[in-house]
Formats: sequence, structure tokens, C-alpha cells
Amino acid sequence: MIIAGDIGGTKTNIALFEAKGDRLGKVVVQQSFPSGKYGSLESILEEFIAAHRPETVARACFGVAGPVVGNRVETPNLAWKVSGETLAETLKVEGVRLINDLEATAYGIEVLDQSQLHILSEGNGSWHGPRALIAAGTGLGMAGIYFDGLHYHPMASEGGHADFAPRDVREFELLLYLREKLNGRVSYERVVSGMGIYNIYSFLRDRKIFAEPAWLAEEIEAGDKTAAVSKAALAGKAEIAVEALDMFVAVYGAMAGNLALMLKSSGGLYVGGGIAPKIIEKLKDGTFVRNYRDKGRMSGLVESIPVRVILDDKTALYGAALCALVETS
Repeated sequence: MIIAGDIGGTKTNIALFEAKGDRLGKVVVQQSFPSGKYGSLESILEEFIAAHRPETVARACFGVAGPVVGNRVETPNLAWKVSGETLAETLKVEGVRLINDLEATAYGIEVLDQSQLHILSEGNGSWHGPRALIAAGTGLGMAGIYFDGLHYHPMASEGGHADFAPRDVREFELLLYLREKLNGRVSYERVVSGMGIYNIYSFLRDRKIFAEPAWLAEEIEAGDKTAAVSKAALAGKAEIAVEALDMFVAVYGAMAGNLALMLKSSGGLYVGGGIAPKIIEKLKDGTFVRNYRDKGRMSGLVESIPVRVILDDKTALYGAALCALVETS
């Protein structure tokens, strides 16, 4: 039996998997927890174990949104300090492996079938070279996946915290707005993430580029700001929301193209995270791919790289379980 988890800034998914030899078996039980309502991962695991009372757990691995160093991580979007050693004591197992959440997603790609992916661009490059993974959710994650000729191996990254690079006048104005709002440096995560959608919306409103409808202001005030903006944009109900989502997708595509160039990911560029499946119709309209391919003299290279959207939001969970199995067997 394997216990695995996908630890995000908004939601934590925990599951028990059966393993048969060197193959990952079925999910025995899976449960989601609102991360922000708990003071630690240990408290979530204690609740999960008490509720489901699994028999002997042999291995454990958790994909965590944050930089894992020495099997420890301080999560940037939660006030948690996560230690593999402490988790092993909580679970009463010999050891717990911690990996970055995008590493976990990268492992999980191996168990997906075509129904769990949407192809945004077929490309014409090799499907067996290096891969790149980018994922916007609560934050922005990136990972590389190198190919040794037989197998794929994830490489962790904190590229989402790289400096935001504007490409036109409006994006320059956005950068200046966010520098003022954040008192200095602006990373890609401040633009390409859930908070990024609302940051862009706030910029368009506060700089009076578009008017904010009263009904939308009320919806934003009453609940989830990002969800309210995205819902209005996808329904085409408010020009300011439509423009905010369009800018978000354009910058998302541009950064995805940057990552594809950095890694020369002839095996494909994968788009993960919680946002992409929710705005899949917007991703299909060409804005993402057009900005992804807009790389000057290297546009042909980037265009040759296939682009696939991961539709299954449990991919990181599958990946953490697979990592527990293959990396400790």
C-alpha cells in the first residue's frame, strides 16, 4: 500500500494506492482537504488516517508546491514547514519522500492516456526528446523532463518566480502597476496564476482602461475574486473581464514558449495546473498558441514542439504514487 499526496496552496489531495509488483494499481480511497484550514500537513494526514484506517503502508511520497531541499520544504503559499522525517513519524513508515508538485505532475504524465490530454498544437518535432511542463494554479510551477533514451526523468524548477518580462506597452504598464502594488520586484507568478488573473483585472480597473460593471464588483466582493472574473470572461459578459483573461492567456502562452526554448523540449510542452482545464475553451481560441509561437527567429523551432493540456486534476497525485513506487523499489 502506498500513500501519496498533492499538496497545493489551495487544496491538498491525499490517496491510498495499491501497488502490484512494480506497477501502480488502483486508488483505494482519495480525499481532498482545503489547505488553508489546516496548520500543517501532519494534521491533514492524521485526519485522513483516522478516517480510513489503512492497513500497513509501505511507502509514501508527497508532491509539494515549493522548493524541496534536503527532503524539507517551506511552502511559499502556505505557512507550513514540511519535513519528510516528521511525516515518516506521523505515518509510521520507514521514510517519506518529498518532491516538488511539478515533479509529481511530470511523473504522472506517464500514466495518462489520450482522453486525459487535449492537444492545442500537433507540432512536428520528435515525441521522444526532452519535455517541458508549465502549470498555473494558486501559483506558477515549471519543470523539465529529460529523456535518457528509454525513460523520462523529472527535474524540479522554481521558474515561476523568474522576473516577469513584458512584451508590449500594456504589459509594461502592468509591470509598473504591479511594482507599485508589490513594492518592487514582479515575478511571472504574480501574472500567470489565480492571483495573476485578478492582478491583471485590478490593473485594467484601477488604471481606468476599462470600466468595472457594478454587478461584477459585487460578485468579486462577495466571493472568489479570480473565479468571478474568469466566469464573467468566459461568458463574455464584461469587457474588462474578457480583456483580463485574454492578457493572462497571452502571457501564459509567451512564458510557455520561453520554457520550450530554454529546454528545447522536442518531446512536447505540457500545460498542467488547475486553471487550464477550467478555461480550456479560451485556450482553444488561438491566443495561447499564437503567443507561444511568437519567438522571432526561433518561432519555427517552437512551432515544431507539440503542446498538450493536462485535463486530469489528479495527475500530480498519480505521479507522487508512481515516484514512491519506482524510486524506492
